[in-house]
Amino acid sequence: MRNSVHLLCGLLMAAAFLWLPAQTSNILITNPTADQVIKGNYNPADYLASTVLNHPDSIIGGLLGSIAPDSLQSYLVRLSEFFNRNTGSDTVSSTTGIGAARRWALGKFQEFSAENENRLLTGYLQFDRTVCGMGQHRNVLGVLPGIDADAEGIIIIEGHMDSRCDGNCDINCAAYGADDNGSGTVLVMELARVLSRYSFNHTIVFMLTTGEEQGLFGADAMANYCFSSNIPVKAVLNNDIVGGIFCGTTASPPGCPGAGDIDSLNVRIYSSGGYNSPNKQLARYVKLEYKEELLSQINVPMAINIMSGEDRTGRGGDHIPFRQRGFSAIRFTSANEHGNGNPSTPGYMDRQHTSEDSIGIDLDNDGNLDSFYVDFNYLARNALINANAAGLIGIGPETPTFSAVPAAGGIEVNIASAIPYPAYRVAIRQTNNDWDTVYTLTGPLDTLLGLTQGTTIILSVAAVDSNGIESLFSNEDNLTLTGIDGAHPSGVSLLPNRPNPFDEQTIITVRREDFVQFEEAFIRISDIKGREVERIPMTLEADINEVYFYHGFHARGVYFYSLVIDGRILETRRMVME
Repeated sequence: MRNSVHLLCGLLMAAAFLWLPAQTSNILITNPTADQVIKGNYNPADYLASTVLNHPDSIIGGLLGSIAPDSLQSYLVRLSEFFNRNTGSDTVSSTTGIGAARRWALGKFQEFSAENENRLLTGYLQFDRTVCGMGQHRNVLGVLPGIDADAEGIIIIEGHMDSRCDGNCDINCAAYGADDNGSGTVLVMELARVLSRYSFNHTIVFMLTTGEEQGLFGADAMANYCFSSNIPVKAVLNNDIVGGIFCGTTASPPGCPGAGDIDSLNVRIYSSGGYNSPNKQLARYVKLEYKEELLSQINVPMAINIMSGEDRTGRGGDHIPFRQRGFSAIRFTSANEHGNGNPSTPGYMDRQHTSEDSIGIDLDNDGNLDSFYVDFNYLARNALINANAAGLIGIGPETPTFSAVPAAGGIEVNIASAIPYPAYRVAIRQTNNDWDTVYTLTGPLDTLLGLTQGTTIILSVAAVDSNGIESLFSNEDNLTLTGIDGAHPSGVSLLPNRPNPFDEQTIITVRREDFVQFEEAFIRISDIKGREVERIPMTLEADINEVYFYHGFHARGVYFYSLVIDGRILETRRMVME
């Protein structure tokens, strides 16, 4: 009987594997020249503009006047006319389907290139994988070669072009996908048009992916291509659902305030990790550069919200495959979403993943749209945030390393870089996702004073070049300011959760400075009456250990979290949900 069970299980497993789709294979870039540029095998002089515009003042000033809501609208109107852009939709028709859409997008990239001395190299990233009954797929690429042969790391600005209705592979419905993700697609296209006028040290890749709705397949193919070809990736900016301003009756947590709410002044950035996360560091950099380089020059300011999670609860995006391969990657998403993407849910009335995800409606039946679901001014502001960050990363210096030790009344910071820069910056935070303070130093060795003793701070550093542009910030280090030696009496300390509160989840951190022998450790979450709400297993590796507590977007009140080791509560802290 036992052997029969084993045989049956083996047969069932074999049958299951027969139904699994083939893995991604045969990944190639159809333009051999673009392929070599991405791999760094090219002569930058071959792509030098007649007039090189690479000073930050030229780039930032140009961006402020060039990103056009009208251009974004014209692209999205045309994109919506392809009716259905499902990954498995028609590739032969010239009027409908994903094939017609990607050929049109490639043609637009070629137009942008012709307007800029043919410096934008165009082509497809082609890959084989069975998705929705189709075996081969293509991402659309525009590659702007960097002008510095020694600058390592490409910058990728991406958005997925495919759309869907309720059915994962429904190729017959009206899947206009205006916000999800026509908005991200046209944002990438507009940045290809605008940024191609300028020159950057690093190569910038503008990419429109396919297969996102079925499993992030297009992004996964590109991430795999970069990883297997040893191509360094400096930053990935993913744009997915970045043009809508209306809140639906549903929205994936941490959702929006409620049906009908309008928000055109906030944007969310999602990224993986907490302490020492290059993804969070990239998000912080985007926000810092927006505040310092753009905020004083714009009429409508935007609030950039650095979220705790990698994405909304239960959702994912094309930044994730890059993070999985060790590349710094973030996702931009509107503050409000019209739906949670599950139309099969009883009572679902929202637009996301339905035929109602259109640009807008004609209320008076005069043949013209007069009520827009996608706000093109808002979309242009999100495009500007992307362009500013990509441009400054593209011309900025290389990231230094550092060490820090407690000093009398503060900390001594020693920054090491291969090139001596005129200034450096030190970013410090405690419990927030964002930096609390960013100091500017005029030399690589300095002492920061006025810091509160008895606290644990998290530090990172950046180099500042002669144009005043920061590099990306370094990995983080943490330091306890005790005025003596920084050691916690027990060798293990429970740090303040962060953020407290901010969105639907918070990060709980334990710092281990000495070896601790134990059998079981966990974080105990309890309410104000002492009732246990959740128990989260905890590892106690050297230095920093983190766990997430998903308290939910609508949680309110005071909670407590305790570090418990072998049944003994070592420390308890309070957190507030507002």
